[in-house]
Order: sequence, then C-alpha cells, then structure tokens
Amino acid sequence: MSKPSFSGVHHVALNVRDLDASERWYAEVLDFTTLIPWDTDDFDRRIMRHPSGVVVALTRHRHTDAGTAFNERRTGLDHLAFTVATRAELDAWATRLTKAGVTHSGVAVTPSTGFTLIAFRDPDDIQLEMYLA
Repeated sequence: MSKPSFSGVHHVALNVRDLDASERWYAEVLDFTTLIPWDTDDFDRRIMRHPSGVVVALTRHRHTDAGTAFNERRTGLDHLAFTVATRAELDAWATRLTKAGVTHSGVAVTPSTGFTLIAFRDPDDIQLEMYLA
C-alpha cells in the first residue's frame, strides 16, 4: 500500500476584522483578484487568487470574539510567506511596498539560516513575507 500524498496547498483562509478593507488591501498591494464571495450564516468570505495561482480566503466570522486582534504567539497561524524567484523581484517588492505605504523590514538575510526575505504586515497585523526561493 502506498503512502498518501498531496501536490500543494489549495488555499489559506485568514480571519480578518474588516473584510472590505482587507479585500481592497490584498488587491491593491499584492495583486489578488476576488474570485467569489462566499457568505453564510456564520461568516462572510472573499476567495481571492493571485496571478501566481495562490488562493487566499479572507474571512470575517460572525462570532463575539471575531474582532480579537491577531497574535502569532497563540496557537494557529504564525505567518504566511510567498515565494519570489529572484533577488531583483524581492527588491521590486521592497519598492512597491514602500510606495504603497506598507511598513516592511527591507530586504533582510536571516542570520541563522541565510534566507533572504522581506517581512511586512497586512491590515490585521498578520505577518506576511516575500521569500527568496
């Protein structure tokens, strides 16, 4: 019997406090396009796709604690990293983020691993990264 496998990540769902603001930010800053809204009795969701094929589902839950601020030190998501293929692309992202008014780390090399990346945060303070593959 062979071991089961998978071929990639289908989507990542992120909880947000202001769905409209987050949808706009992901579109304007990161070039995501809204595919479909998916609203239920429990949540409103906007499923968005980047030209690279990455899918993010921005979700606003209808629950009393849905407005709680993001904290990467709690169980769950720590951060989300997107891949870039070249240092030139990473530099271009640094320029784009600056022009968009997004505070970021600049191109940084992690001392312990030698990985090159830019770290920044979305409107809900979720850390995102552009990561040189």
